[in-house]
Amino acid sequence: MQCERCQTMIEPGEEKSLNARVPCEEKSRVIQLTNPMEIFKLLDRSNCKKCNELTCMAFAAAVFKGQRQLSECPHLESHYIEHSAGKSEGRVTNEQELECTIEELKTRLASVDLRSAARKIGASFFDSKLTIKIFGKNFSVDSKGDLTAEIHIHPWVTIPVLNHIIQGKGTLLSGKWVALRELKKGETWYRLFEQRCEKPLKLLADMHTDLFEDMIRVFNGKQVENHYDSDVSLVLRPLPKMPILICYSKPEDGFESNLNVFFDSTAEDHLNIESIYFLAVGLVRMFEKIALRHSFQ
Repeated sequence: MQCERCQTMIEPGEEKSLNARVPCEEKSRVIQLTNPMEIFKLLDRSNCKKCNELTCMAFAAAVFKGQRQLSECPHLESHYIEHSAGKSEGRVTNEQELECTIEELKTRLASVDLRSAARKIGASFFDSKLTIKIFGKNFSVDSKGDLTAEIHIHPWVTIPVLNHIIQGKGTLLSGKWVALRELKKGETWYRLFEQRCEKPLKLLADMHTDLFEDMIRVFNGKQVENHYDSDVSLVLRPLPKMPILICYSKPEDGFESNLNVFFDSTAEDHLNIESIYFLAVGLVRMFEKIALRHSFQ
């Protein structure tokens, strides 16, 4: 038989192979390794670890950085290896890294029992989709990784949510509030957390007196009895089993203001420490956008 695109002959049975289904002009075209996602799409996403990387996404990033070669993947069709543009020495941007992380998490979702996961994390399961409340708004995902939400799907929130679905243990909340540094793996992250979360949030609270009203109105926050001698204590629930306590003390008598963020002591049963950091910083970014909009009104 003949190839429909270029009319060259194909041996009987060959049309069933992956290479035979690739148009001939595509086979001869040089594949440019322009970003990690383009490399990732070439892989079978099995996370077999035969390349000595933990995941296919990690391998794709290493290839893009010039640290590994495509030929080191034992499952990749020879066509892609032969026609790749050779060694890449690209720099992975923050946006690309976030995109890669999301795609990797979507791949891992395929092996997750979403019905069982929904029971563990306080979500619902209907029509093959897991739906969880984020600040009271629906966020849904299916086993293919297709996302739908009533809120803006931002990587800084999407990554923690997907991690929560994959690894959440369903542990009951303890009701004991602790600082990030008091969590098992929080000490190494605390200095960065303080710089990227607590200090920017304190600055917002100092400059925008209606910030906490917005947290209640927009993000379904709940003001609670003041903790730790603060003037304002507010609980946000970005996820049903991931409450966050924000305590703010106003500047007074020559003393500057103070703001601290606390988590339930079971937080690491529901998210790894990196995702806890991502979630908190994502909240600050959303608050910053709201404050910016207010400043132009």
